Amino acid sequence: MSAVSTEKNWGWLYAVSAYTTWGILPLYWKLLEAVPPLEILAHRIAWSFVFTVIVLLVIRGRTVFTVLAAAKRHLVPTLLCGVLISFNWYTYIWAVNSGFVIEASMGYYICPLVVVLLGVVVLREQLTRWQILATGLAGIGVLLLALQYGRIPWVALVLAGTFATYGLAKKLIPVDSVTGLALETSSVTPAAVIFILTNELQGTGAITTLSSATAVTLAGAGVVTAVPLLLFAQGARRVKLSTIGFFQYIAPSITLTLGIFVFREPFSVIHLVSFGFIWVGLLVFTLANFGILKTLDAVQAQPKF
Repeated sequence: MSAVSTEKNWGWLYAVSAYTTWGILPLYWKLLEAVPPLEILAHRIAWSFVFTVIVLLVIRGRTVFTVLAAAKRHLVPTLLCGVLISFNWYTYIWAVNSGFVIEASMGYYICPLVVVLLGVVVLREQLTRWQILATGLAGIGVLLLALQYGRIPWVALVLAGTFATYGLAKKLIPVDSVTGLALETSSVTPAAVIFILTNELQGTGAITTLSSATAVTLAGAGVVTAVPLLLFAQGARRVKLSTIGFFQYIAPSITLTLGIFVFREPFSVIHLVSFGFIWVGLLVFTLANFGILKTLDAVQAQPKF
């Protein structure tokens, strides 16, 4: 086997491992069901910062502090990313521990299509007919679920919207994903630490009121946040971006499976039809990204004799 093939195989393994880890995260947050979501968020932010700085120190040595200091030039986008990812994390944690795992999975299914819409609105990009079809199908799926619930599936839309906007804002910070996480969490860690210390001093914090196992699990939130990012970074270096884009559907698929079969959330025929429209939309979107539908367009455009 050639060195190129070996690198590619490792890239696939890293990417699949990253998205699998993201997919099973609801199991981790369920361990902290007794802790208020806002407190889980604060610990996740603080411990993610600590863990990523340790990792970067191991990888880069003291030069990491130079990188972090230089980030002052990107203060506004860094703070924006920190706020957006914090809001996204809070919504996800709340959704998992409030019985909305299935809806949370929908959010990450439709996220790529929201990215396309942001490209149109913010970057003035032009939609292809296949992208219009894909977003239209996903929109029908969301509308069907809204009619079923009698309300807009806001958890899915907030998760998709915040993560898509976060991805757009990250383009303004020219660093790798792990360094980016350290920068983003550094901007909101002071508020998180103040929140944690205030709760502990008042005697209402999870560390002082709950078991030591809970305290360890809260600290581990930094690890489970950073590890898939490290895996993703290694995968992205070795395989094509289009391949990484295809793998991204692993995470919401696992989350959806957990919601149905492990957490026993309701999944009706309307849910199935709704997700069906979204899946078909994503299929069209993915085929278009791989250029398969462009080939079909070219064949149809050929003159007929």
